[in-house]
Amino acid sequence: MKRLTIIITILCSLSAASAQKRVIDGVVWIVGENSILRSEVEEQRQMANYNGVKFDGDPNCLIAEQIAVQQLFLHQASLDSIVANEGQVSTRVNMQINQYIAEIGSQEKLEEYFKKSINEIREELFEAIKRQMVVQEVQQKIIGNNKMSPSEVRKFFESMKPDSIPTMPATVEVQVIRLEPNITDAQREEVKNRLRDLAERVNKGNADFTMLARLYSEDEGTSKQGGSLGFFGRGMMEPEFSNVAFDLHEPGKVSRVVETIYGYHIIQLVEKKGDRINCRHILMRPKVSDDVKKATLARLDSISFSIKNNTMTFEEAAMRFSSDKNTRLNGGLMSNPNSGSSRFEYQNLPAEIAKEVYNMQKGEISKPFAMIDTQLGREVYVVVKIKDKLDSHKANLTDDYQVIKRYCENIKSEEILDNWVKNKIKNTYIYMTPEYRDCRFKYKGWIK
Repeated sequence: MKRLTIIITILCSLSAASAQKRVIDGVVWIVGENSILRSEVEEQRQMANYNGVKFDGDPNCLIAEQIAVQQLFLHQASLDSIVANEGQVSTRVNMQINQYIAEIGSQEKLEEYFKKSINEIREELFEAIKRQMVVQEVQQKIIGNNKMSPSEVRKFFESMKPDSIPTMPATVEVQVIRLEPNITDAQREEVKNRLRDLAERVNKGNADFTMLARLYSEDEGTSKQGGSLGFFGRGMMEPEFSNVAFDLHEPGKVSRVVETIYGYHIIQLVEKKGDRINCRHILMRPKVSDDVKKATLARLDSISFSIKNNTMTFEEAAMRFSSDKNTRLNGGLMSNPNSGSSRFEYQNLPAEIAKEVYNMQKGEISKPFAMIDTQLGREVYVVVKIKDKLDSHKANLTDDYQVIKRYCENIKSEEILDNWVKNKIKNTYIYMTPEYRDCRFKYKGWIK
């Protein structure tokens, strides 16, 4: 339920951002001072189909209601001066774009599906995720401190009827040690010199930036558009990138080389418009030789051998050797960003790790293998260990206390939010076209 609500929130915002760019095609709802367009509902259905969202009822009715509920939360955000951290939004946008491309097969297929360029998708997704984060912060403020004590959780669980106790999906806890190939200073300097040469050619008028981006940029998301990033605000990109981009003043000129977590860039200013700029960029990364890759795998294999022979524990090895800053201080234990716990359903793990651990047993350590870091867009090498593994089963307090606790707290939170929405509807002007008046909505009071 919570995941469905999050997806719907993103879709509401994504379609709203897109609709603002088009000629008004017909208002179907008015919520307070905000209108909902027919195109928003129709476009969101396309996004819902892509994400595999299933609706328990008429999608048009449920989508319109979700958009309306979102508008109530966004209005409250404006009253409370709640805004999103654009740096965090930018990070999530990059991860989402990479995930979409990995799922659909290529950037071209993604653009074809949504009938938009990658820059349009990126810009609309930025606004969508920004709105989602604002809504979540408003909801958290409304809910407040909603933690339940162990006795309250036990009382709730014992009050549940046997046939209402949920079946828990198979889950796994995974520890990981990650190594990245060693990049020498000479390799870094080689890449920077190549970029400096390209920048000099453009600045002297001897080459076209867009053509060079198509030929040399390693950013799959923008290279075929000549490196175009479209318009973006300062917080939409990595700070190192934004600082240099926003210091450019002359359209057409190319920046110095910029290093970010993704690699090395040069940036060309296209246009400035208020607090937003339109830029192109070329991304290059140092090349890792096959010998270096083999050496990295061999080093990881040696670490794994030491663990299996009890020379050190997996936790000690993660602390000493892993390059994954998110897990190495926690014994390599991966954290599920969807739940905040260390348990993953298999489909929520990175694909390469899920495939590797599916047939492993508790306590078993894998052979070293390569995987793609989707956030950074580069290959890394890992070895994983199964800390714990649970087959599908009926929920119980011994194995699933944290899940049951979150389930209880979510029910309590939903009750608080439902009551808030009901009261907000009573005090908000609502209009809808006749086609929606026979809908079966979740909330009563929309029709006045």
